[in-house]
Amino acid sequence: MTGRYYEELEIGDVYHHSTGRTVTEMDNTLFSALTHNSQPLHINADFAARTEFGQRLVNGVFTLGLVVGLSVADVTEGTIVANLGYDKVVHPHPLFHGDTVYAETLVLAKRESASRPNCGIVQLKQTGRKSDGTVVVEFERTVMFLKRAAA
Repeated sequence: MTGRYYEELEIGDVYHHSTGRTVTEMDNTLFSALTHNSQPLHINADFAARTEFGQRLVNGVFTLGLVVGLSVADVTEGTIVANLGYDKVVHPHPLFHGDTVYAETLVLAKRESASRPNCGIVQLKQTGRKSDGTVVVEFERTVMFLKRAAA
């Protein structure tokens, strides 16, 4: 497993996830359909063309999920018990079909779990950027990690 255990994460650590992902029209359309999101900004090219953006926007919840996914191999693969929460989610700039997203993770805080001695709680700040560096999503994520001895 490539994920980090609680003991391996230090406050201030930054992980720049090397895998990027180009978002396609199919990604956006399928995600919107699967989640019953009928927002025309995501699925109606005619409607979206008449907005200030001039084209469809990629669903923000998909964007958030993509950034989490891009971080899994470097940070959480096989080493977490659960995602406990997402906070302070912002989408400062839109994401469009054909844009490539890259992610980074910053360790903000960590503490022992009060209820599970084999785990620790870590607060992460995760950022998704287009290939030109434009931030498309930023959020804090609280995660329960396994301790190495528990594995």
